[in-house]
Amino acid sequence: MTRVALVGACGRMGSLIIRRVLATEGMEVSAAFDLVNIGKDIGEVVGVGKLDVPVSDSKDLAAVLKESKTDVLVDFTIAAATAVNAPIAAEAGVNLIIGTTGLTAEQKTNITEAVIKNNVAAVISSNYSIGVGVFFKLIRDATRYLGEDYDVEILEAHHNQKKDAPSGTAVTAAEIISKELGGREYAYGREGICPRGKEIGIHAIRGGDIVGDHTVMYIGNSERIEIRHQAHSREIFVGGAVLAAGWVVNQKKGVVYEMADVLN
Repeated sequence: MTRVALVGACGRMGSLIIRRVLATEGMEVSAAFDLVNIGKDIGEVVGVGKLDVPVSDSKDLAAVLKESKTDVLVDFTIAAATAVNAPIAAEAGVNLIIGTTGLTAEQKTNITEAVIKNNVAAVISSNYSIGVGVFFKLIRDATRYLGEDYDVEILEAHHNQKKDAPSGTAVTAAEIISKELGGREYAYGREGICPRGKEIGIHAIRGGDIVGDHTVMYIGNSERIEIRHQAHSREIFVGGAVLAAGWVVNQKKGVVYEMADVLN
């Protein structure tokens, strides 16, 4: 039985992940952490009935993870919180599933070092959708054929509550394209006099309840090719995260994996 804990358990993603874990054979919720509802039963908080798992304060993360014999911690919160909590969990011997976006290069490095030092395994991904995994593969292949001769622009759209921009998925897409092209600069939106060069344009839209749209455009003379992924529900991220949680506990330790590794 894989014992799964969640940070941000009372939020929208946390609630959905708890429901999916409970519906997945061979998994159970071992601990829950949040800034609200401390002491309440997480099952009652998210509306699935009593689980005898109280919501704990993140300041007690290490102790609760050890006491609950947690195998893997799932974190889809904010960068500042993940940067603190992930190394603590790694030091407690707990594997990690991190879907937090907006992490700086330094924060990612610190988390990776903690994973290696404490001999646990982690999956860190900007997007846990299986469809996005295919999307990344398609843009990698398309860039090999088109990237040198076509202008590349990335457009992403999310709900009006998303704090970071551009999205982690858009950044990952840009990194994939840039790598295939031997390194390219990014232009985050455009204003004033800014002639088009060889840069990768990245543009963010925020509004309403858009779950997540990502489009990569390859624009040439007289034609344009677009590769697009649209998320209709957060359930697609939940399914991938729970799949990764079950996968990571059986992998080689001291390694940080990507969602592409989970999907093989």
